[in-house]
Amino acid sequence: MPKIVRFYEFGEADVLKLEDQPLVEPGEGEVRLKVEAIGLNRAEVGFRAGRYLELPQMFPSTLGYEASGVIEAIGSGVPGFQIGDRVSTVPAFSMLNYGMYGETAIAPASAVAHYPETLSAMEGTAIWMAYITAYGPLVEYGQVKADDFVLITAASSSVGYSAIQIAKAAGAVVIATTRSNIKKQMLLDKGADHVVVTNDEDLGSALKERLRN
Repeated sequence: MPKIVRFYEFGEADVLKLEDQPLVEPGEGEVRLKVEAIGLNRAEVGFRAGRYLELPQMFPSTLGYEASGVIEAIGSGVPGFQIGDRVSTVPAFSMLNYGMYGETAIAPASAVAHYPETLSAMEGTAIWMAYITAYGPLVEYGQVKADDFVLITAASSSVGYSAIQIAKAAGAVVIATTRSNIKKQMLLDKGADHVVVTNDEDLGSALKERLRN
């Protein structure tokens, strides 16, 4: 039987239990993955600790948004996938209904995507959360376009890196901030047009200077 992770009460990581579970078949619109890698993120920590926007309605509860693996079973009404496809999950479902922490996982096909062959399983797992988080405010709501100026704070985070790439792909001018001079060159190498080191510079004055130039 495959092993999955569940928890029976809110708390720190020690409430997580690794347990055997009978193999579950995917239902309509679902696929089953043989999991190769999972992601760990703040949303899951909040869910496990009882501090998330939605909480388990009963225990035990599964959890997990991000996984990559190979499709080993396909439910009815699922086009575009075949047994053996390498895919990863997009965090576009509720953890009340699905959990990715396990050797196998059922996922809605609408939240499953092929990822490039050049990426490892770990990389395929990690790409979606950060890029979707950055894509929403920049593209969906902000409608960033060429020659816009985009200020990205905490730019050395995973979401910050993603935001730099998305904004640059749209043709925007990116101003990134970081507290430490140690990360300045790294952010320039990632594509930022300007970097403001907030421990050394006043942000307002630095922005005026960059915009003048």
